[in-house]
Amino acid sequence: MMQRLRQYFITGLLVWLPAGITAWVLLWLVGLLDGIFIAVLSALEAVVPGLAALGASLRRVPGLGVILVAIVIFGTGIFVTNMVGQWWLRQWDRLMARIPVVRSIYSSVKQVSDTLFSGSGQAFSKALLVQYPRQGAWTIAFLTGRPGGEVAHHLAGDFVSVYVPTTPNPTSGFFLMVPRADVVELRMSVDEALKYVISMGVVAPPARPLPAPATAPHSGAAAPLPPTAPPRD
Repeated sequence: MMQRLRQYFITGLLVWLPAGITAWVLLWLVGLLDGIFIAVLSALEAVVPGLAALGASLRRVPGLGVILVAIVIFGTGIFVTNMVGQWWLRQWDRLMARIPVVRSIYSSVKQVSDTLFSGSGQAFSKALLVQYPRQGAWTIAFLTGRPGGEVAHHLAGDFVSVYVPTTPNPTSGFFLMVPRADVVELRMSVDEALKYVISMGVVAPPARPLPAPATAPHSGAAAPLPPTAPPRD
Protein backbone atom coordinates (compact mmCIF):
# COMPACT_ATOMS: atom_id res chain seq x y z
CA MET A 1 0.00 0.00 0.00
CA MET A 2 2.73 2.45 0.98
CA GLN A 3 4.71 1.59 -2.15
CA ARG A 4 1.68 2.31 -4.34
CA LEU A 5 1.07 5.65 -2.57
CA ARG A 6 4.70 6.54 -3.06
CA GLN A 7 4.42 5.69 -6.75
CA TYR A 8 1.33 7.89 -7.12
CA PHE A 9 3.10 10.77 -5.37
CA ILE A 10 6.20 10.53 -7.57
CA THR A 11 4.05 10.31 -10.71
CA GLY A 12 2.16 13.46 -9.74
CA LEU A 13 5.40 15.18 -8.85
CA LEU A 14 6.84 14.42 -12.28
CA VAL A 15 3.78 16.04 -13.85
CA TRP A 16 3.83 19.24 -11.78
CA LEU A 17 7.58 19.76 -11.30
CA PRO A 18 8.38 20.84 -14.91
CA ALA A 19 5.31 23.10 -15.00
CA GLY A 20 6.16 24.63 -11.61
CA ILE A 21 9.79 25.33 -12.52
CA THR A 22 8.73 26.81 -15.87
CA ALA A 23 6.21 29.08 -14.14
CA TRP A 24 8.83 30.11 -11.56
CA VAL A 25 11.34 31.07 -14.26
CA LEU A 26 8.72 33.04 -16.18
CA LEU A 27 7.57 34.86 -13.03
CA TRP A 28 11.19 35.68 -12.18
CA LEU A 29 11.73 37.09 -15.68
CA VAL A 30 8.53 39.15 -15.49
CA GLY A 31 9.54 40.48 -12.07
CA LEU A 32 12.99 41.41 -13.39
CA LEU A 33 11.60 43.36 -16.34
CA ASP A 34 8.96 45.02 -14.18
CA GLY A 35 11.71 46.03 -11.76
CA ILE A 36 13.64 47.70 -14.58
CA PHE A 37 10.51 49.53 -15.68
CA ILE A 38 9.71 50.73 -12.14
CA ALA A 39 13.30 51.92 -11.64
CA VAL A 40 13.17 53.95 -14.86
CA LEU A 41 9.74 55.30 -13.97
CA SER A 42 10.91 56.35 -10.50
CA ALA A 43 13.88 58.17 -12.04
CA LEU A 44 11.57 60.03 -14.44
CA GLU A 45 9.24 60.98 -11.57
CA ALA A 46 12.19 62.42 -9.65
CA VAL A 47 13.15 64.58 -12.64
CA VAL A 48 9.60 65.49 -13.68
CA PRO A 49 7.36 65.75 -10.58
CA GLY A 50 4.23 66.07 -12.71
CA LEU A 51 4.54 62.42 -13.74
CA ALA A 52 3.77 61.14 -10.24
CA ALA A 53 0.06 60.65 -10.92
CA LEU A 54 0.68 58.97 -14.27
CA GLY A 55 3.37 56.76 -12.74
CA ALA A 56 1.05 55.61 -9.97
CA SER A 57 -1.55 54.52 -12.53
CA LEU A 58 1.04 52.78 -14.71
CA ARG A 59 2.34 50.77 -11.75
CA ARG A 60 -1.09 49.17 -11.34
CA VAL A 61 -1.06 47.71 -14.87
CA PRO A 62 0.23 44.10 -14.60
CA GLY A 63 2.86 43.11 -17.15
CA LEU A 64 3.22 46.62 -18.56
CA GLY A 65 6.91 46.71 -17.66
CA VAL A 66 7.57 43.54 -19.68
CA ILE A 67 5.85 44.95 -22.75
CA LEU A 68 7.55 48.37 -22.57
CA VAL A 69 11.03 46.93 -21.89
CA ALA A 70 10.61 44.49 -24.80
CA ILE A 71 9.51 47.38 -27.07
CA VAL A 72 12.52 49.47 -26.01
CA ILE A 73 14.94 46.59 -26.66
CA PHE A 74 13.35 45.84 -30.03
CA GLY A 75 13.36 49.53 -30.98
CA THR A 76 17.01 49.87 -29.97
CA GLY A 77 17.90 46.94 -32.20
CA ILE A 78 16.16 48.60 -35.14
CA PHE A 79 17.83 51.94 -34.42
CA VAL A 80 21.42 50.66 -34.25
CA THR A 81 21.18 48.73 -37.52
CA ASN A 82 21.45 51.93 -39.60
CA MET A 83 24.33 54.37 -40.02
CA VAL A 84 22.94 56.97 -37.60
CA GLY A 85 22.39 54.38 -34.91
CA GLN A 86 25.89 52.96 -35.40
CA TRP A 87 27.36 56.45 -34.95
CA TRP A 88 25.46 56.99 -31.69
CA LEU A 89 26.50 53.54 -30.49
CA ARG A 90 30.18 54.38 -31.10
CA GLN A 91 29.78 57.64 -29.19
CA TRP A 92 28.15 55.77 -26.30
CA ASP A 93 31.00 53.23 -26.23
CA ARG A 94 33.57 56.04 -26.18
CA LEU A 95 31.74 57.73 -23.31
CA MET A 96 31.65 54.51 -21.28
CA ALA A 97 35.37 53.95 -22.01
CA ARG A 98 36.28 57.30 -20.40
CA ILE A 99 34.56 56.72 -17.05
CA PRO A 100 36.82 55.10 -14.44
CA VAL A 101 35.65 51.78 -12.97
CA VAL A 102 32.64 51.83 -15.31
CA ARG A 103 34.85 51.27 -18.37
CA SER A 104 36.33 48.03 -17.02
CA ILE A 105 32.91 46.57 -16.22
CA TYR A 106 31.27 47.84 -19.41
CA SER A 107 34.05 46.66 -21.73
CA SER A 108 34.19 43.20 -20.14
CA VAL A 109 30.43 42.67 -20.32
CA LYS A 110 30.33 44.01 -23.89
CA GLN A 111 33.07 41.64 -25.07
CA VAL A 112 31.37 38.64 -23.46
CA SER A 113 27.91 39.53 -24.81
CA ASP A 114 29.28 40.20 -28.30
CA THR A 115 31.01 36.82 -28.26
CA LEU A 116 28.00 34.90 -26.96
CA PHE A 117 25.24 36.50 -29.04
CA SER A 118 27.08 37.43 -32.21
CA GLY A 119 26.10 35.28 -35.16
CA SER A 120 29.75 35.01 -36.25
CA GLY A 121 31.07 34.12 -32.81
CA GLN A 122 32.50 30.74 -31.80
CA ALA A 123 31.03 30.67 -28.29
CA PHE A 124 28.89 27.62 -27.56
CA SER A 125 29.03 26.67 -31.22
CA LYS A 126 29.82 22.98 -30.62
CA ALA A 127 29.30 20.34 -27.96
CA LEU A 128 32.47 18.50 -26.96
CA LEU A 129 33.59 15.58 -24.83
CA VAL A 130 36.56 16.30 -22.57
CA GLN A 131 38.32 14.49 -19.75
CA TYR A 132 37.54 16.32 -16.51
CA PRO A 133 38.24 16.51 -13.56
CA ARG A 134 40.82 13.77 -14.08
CA GLN A 135 42.19 11.53 -16.80
CA GLY A 136 39.66 8.83 -17.67
CA ALA A 137 36.60 10.77 -16.43
CA TRP A 138 34.62 12.32 -19.31
CA THR A 139 32.11 15.17 -19.28
CA ILE A 140 30.24 17.47 -21.65
CA ALA A 141 31.85 20.80 -22.58
CA PHE A 142 31.17 23.61 -25.06
CA LEU A 143 33.59 25.23 -27.46
CA THR A 144 34.10 28.93 -26.70
CA GLY A 145 37.03 29.72 -29.02
CA ARG A 146 40.75 29.51 -28.47
CA PRO A 147 43.19 31.14 -26.04
CA GLY A 148 44.37 34.60 -26.96
CA GLY A 149 46.55 37.42 -25.73
CA GLU A 150 49.35 36.71 -23.28
CA VAL A 151 47.93 33.30 -22.39
CA ALA A 152 48.39 32.02 -25.95
CA HIS A 153 52.13 32.77 -25.82
CA HIS A 154 52.58 30.46 -22.82
CA LEU A 155 50.76 27.50 -24.39
CA ALA A 156 52.80 25.39 -26.77
CA GLY A 157 50.71 23.71 -29.42
CA ASP A 158 47.13 23.98 -30.63
CA PHE A 159 44.72 24.65 -27.76
CA VAL A 160 40.99 25.38 -27.59
CA SER A 161 38.96 27.16 -24.91
CA VAL A 162 36.04 25.18 -23.49
CA TYR A 163 33.35 25.74 -20.88
CA VAL A 164 32.45 22.81 -18.63
CA PRO A 165 28.99 23.38 -17.08
CA THR A 166 27.94 22.05 -13.70
CA THR A 167 24.91 19.83 -13.12
CA PRO A 168 22.01 20.57 -12.84
CA ASN A 169 22.74 24.32 -13.05
CA PRO A 170 24.66 24.97 -16.29
CA THR A 171 24.99 28.71 -15.62
CA SER A 172 27.97 27.95 -13.38
CA GLY A 173 30.95 25.94 -14.47
CA PHE A 174 34.65 25.94 -15.28
CA PHE A 175 36.70 27.54 -18.03
CA LEU A 176 39.46 25.28 -19.36
CA MET A 177 42.11 25.51 -22.05
CA VAL A 178 42.90 22.05 -23.36
CA PRO A 179 44.84 20.67 -26.33
CA ARG A 180 42.71 20.31 -29.42
CA ALA A 181 43.81 16.67 -29.73
CA ASP A 182 42.30 15.87 -26.30
CA VAL A 183 38.72 16.89 -27.11
CA VAL A 184 36.13 14.87 -29.03
CA GLU A 185 33.58 16.75 -31.10
CA LEU A 186 30.02 15.48 -30.64
CA ARG A 187 27.37 15.37 -33.35
CA MET A 188 24.63 16.37 -30.91
CA SER A 189 23.44 19.98 -30.95
CA VAL A 190 24.18 22.45 -28.18
CA ASP A 191 20.54 22.31 -27.02
CA GLU A 192 20.66 18.52 -26.80
CA ALA A 193 23.91 18.67 -24.85
CA LEU A 194 22.42 21.19 -22.40
CA LYS A 195 19.41 18.93 -21.83
CA TYR A 196 21.80 16.04 -21.24
CA VAL A 197 23.72 18.05 -18.63
CA ILE A 198 20.65 19.49 -16.86
CA SER A 199 18.97 16.08 -16.63
CA MET A 200 22.17 14.56 -15.19
CA GLY A 201 22.35 12.12 -18.08
CA VAL A 202 18.73 10.95 -17.88
CA VAL A 203 17.57 12.68 -21.10
CA ALA A 204 20.09 11.31 -23.59
CA PRO A 205 20.09 12.67 -27.15
CA PRO A 206 19.44 10.20 -29.97
CA ALA A 207 22.46 8.31 -31.25
CA ARG A 208 23.65 9.34 -34.69
CA PRO A 209 25.87 7.22 -36.95
CA LEU A 210 29.42 8.46 -37.28
CA PRO A 211 30.39 9.70 -40.74
CA ALA A 212 32.81 7.52 -42.68
CA PRO A 213 36.33 9.03 -42.89
CA ALA A 214 36.98 10.48 -46.33
CA THR A 215 40.79 10.30 -46.52
CA ALA A 216 41.88 7.71 -43.97
CA PRO A 217 39.36 4.84 -43.89
CA HIS A 218 41.56 2.67 -41.64
CA SER A 219 42.27 5.35 -39.06
CA GLY A 220 40.46 5.15 -35.73
CA ALA A 221 41.13 8.74 -34.72
CA ALA A 222 38.24 11.14 -34.26
CA ALA A 223 37.72 13.90 -36.80
CA PRO A 224 39.50 17.10 -35.72
CA LEU A 225 37.63 20.25 -34.84
CA PRO A 226 37.48 22.93 -37.52
CA PRO A 227 39.89 25.83 -36.98
CA THR A 228 38.50 28.55 -34.79
CA ALA A 229 38.54 32.21 -35.64
CA PRO A 230 41.62 34.15 -34.46
CA PRO A 231 41.21 35.87 -31.10
CA ARG A 232 39.92 39.42 -31.08
CA ASP A 233 42.29 42.18 -30.07
